Amino acid sequence: MSDSPFSATLPGSSAALEAADEVARSGRLSVAELLDQLRHGFIVLDADGHVIGYNLTALALLELPEAFLAERPRIDDVVRHQHACGDLRGDLDHLLERVWHHLRRVQQTAEPHVYSYTSASGRTLQGATMALPGGGWVRTYTDITKHAQALAALRESEERFRSLTELSADWYWEWDAECRYTRFEGRQVRENNLLAEQSLGHRPWDLPSLNLPRLDDWAPLRQAVAQRKVFRRWEVQRALPDGRTAWFSLSGMPMLDAQGRLLGYRGVGRDITLRKQAEAEVHRLAFYDSLTGLYNRSAFQDRLQQVQSAARRAGTWAALCFIDLDNFKDINDAYGHSAGDAVLRATARRLQVALRASDIIGRLGGDEFIVLLQDLAHEREQAAAVAQDVAEKIRAALEQPLVVESNEVQATPSIGIALFDGGEERMEDILRRADLAMYESKAAGRNAVRFFDPALQERALQRAALQREMRQSLRDGDFLLHGQPIVDAQGQVQGMEALLRWQHPTRGPVSPVQFIPLAEESGHILALGQWVLEQACARLVAWRQDPQRCHWTLSVNLSARQLRQPDFVAQVRAVLTHSGADPRRLKLELTESQLLHDVEDTIGKMEALAALGVQFALDDFGTGYSSLAYLKRLPLAQLKIDRSFVRDVLDDPNDAAIARTILQLAQSLDLDVVAEGVETPQQFEVLRAMGCRLFQGYHFGRPQPL
Repeated sequence: MSDSPFSATLPGSSAALEAADEVARSGRLSVAELLDQLRHGFIVLDADGHVIGYNLTALALLELPEAFLAERPRIDDVVRHQHACGDLRGDLDHLLERVWHHLRRVQQTAEPHVYSYTSASGRTLQGATMALPGGGWVRTYTDITKHAQALAALRESEERFRSLTELSADWYWEWDAECRYTRFEGRQVRENNLLAEQSLGHRPWDLPSLNLPRLDDWAPLRQAVAQRKVFRRWEVQRALPDGRTAWFSLSGMPMLDAQGRLLGYRGVGRDITLRKQAEAEVHRLAFYDSLTGLYNRSAFQDRLQQVQSAARRAGTWAALCFIDLDNFKDINDAYGHSAGDAVLRATARRLQVALRASDIIGRLGGDEFIVLLQDLAHEREQAAAVAQDVAEKIRAALEQPLVVESNEVQATPSIGIALFDGGEERMEDILRRADLAMYESKAAGRNAVRFFDPALQERALQRAALQREMRQSLRDGDFLLHGQPIVDAQGQVQGMEALLRWQHPTRGPVSPVQFIPLAEESGHILALGQWVLEQACARLVAWRQDPQRCHWTLSVNLSARQLRQPDFVAQVRAVLTHSGADPRRLKLELTESQLLHDVEDTIGKMEALAALGVQFALDDFGTGYSSLAYLKRLPLAQLKIDRSFVRDVLDDPNDAAIARTILQLAQSLDLDVVAEGVETPQQFEVLRAMGCRLFQGYHFGRPQPL
């Protein structure tokens, strides 16, 4: 290849050409040799389209024989050669027509024509055709294979991302550095009209929010963003354009540039409306009596605590009235359950009419009602007189005959009253005193009002004796550990719940209903709980050698006192280490009421033990009050449906609805569910049909020594 065709026809600045000439004149490198070293290939065409120049890079990139180009072929022949080799695809005549079209176009406009294609060998080239002064063209070629591959990978990644957002229940969002929404991606946003268009250009806290109406409500999120922290599951309720309301959960992380400057945030959103509705339904069914609309036991206990706190602050007395309908069972037996339900609803209405708006009414179940009378008086005697008057008003209202299904019935009340102030008296004690007074009312002939008589506490002497004897039995080893099986849907045992039993040396077996509350009150529960934990871990170690039991878990009930111990985590860790038990086989059960005391401390202890592999179950679920607010934060593995809902699941639609809702809620949170108190095959089948997979109760076995 000679030097002369290139010095006058190469495109580029004159400075570059002069530099090339200087190199050539210096004798260090000829112009042709210099051009052959370029990364870019080029071919020079004369005005008729003949090849009159090229460099070696062009031969390599185009994979053309040098002998072929040395014969000065027309560009048509080059195109035919490339078409035959498979580098150029499509109709040959059309290819030739397009080549000459672009050559003429470049000649006319003096604008280069840029294009790209991939050869048969997989190399991607970018070509550019430029017109030369005086006629002819130069065609340059650049290998952009790596760049094309990077673009293809980027497109593939983007397509994968879009596919995921199309299939996922979540959607993707981005903020700019000012926290304004700039992007939304996902099928959920597009199909369900989730305010994407209205949100673009706005900060989250500038948009109307039903659950976070004030700017201060957003302070935790704004603080996290200001500190460039990751945030998770920030819940927002918004009104949609179609009138619906929806709940969203947002999680996000910061986007930073190479210098660490904040570019914005990116993250995912999820529609949690169904989960929120399930939580609300569980709350309604769990805390309000579906028949009368009054507070049920769980909600009433919370109100009792509030009244007690208010009495403490104001220095006043309050009263709890326990009401039982005297002959309700006779009405049920004579006229049927529908008539009985009508009597209960009428009783609720009469109570609401007879009492003040500030008085609190609840239904414990069956024909038992309770009323809280607050802010009665500063003096006990005066408060008792006011409570007596109100109770007599209640009695007079309820003793009036009712017409139910064309039948006149009468359900007189027996009312027991317990006075309390703002002292440290436990809620259970107040309820028990009122209950005892109600039974005194029945003993007095029914349809009467009685106050709690301190003389009734003579019966508490036996409790005191039991407390003393419990201490002795702890030393003598009179306590035993029994276990009740937990089975799967096929009836196969998957674990046991450890149950404490007291074999009294003279009294014989003492019911846990008697001694567990006493142990809590006296503090003996700490020693008992430690003993149960040690025995349970020893059983787990023994089971490890048994092929039938090695996969079983063992559940241990925690007491409130145990959980509040500062060294509780260290105690459990020490027992596990000393015994050698597998922490993954130990399951600790706590109740919803235990979460009411220092929630953050409880969560911290649970998370520390969960990190060891210990599992947690929430016992008696559905009977507490505030756990739903913290349920998503707890490291739980399991919920246990309280036996009160299982007992009437066949006959009470309300209980069936609660069980079904709990199962749905647990599924959304990826938690197992155990139905407690399953006593019949019918209960087992109904719960299994609802989707429950774990069961416990007398139908599968009574507690036996472990």
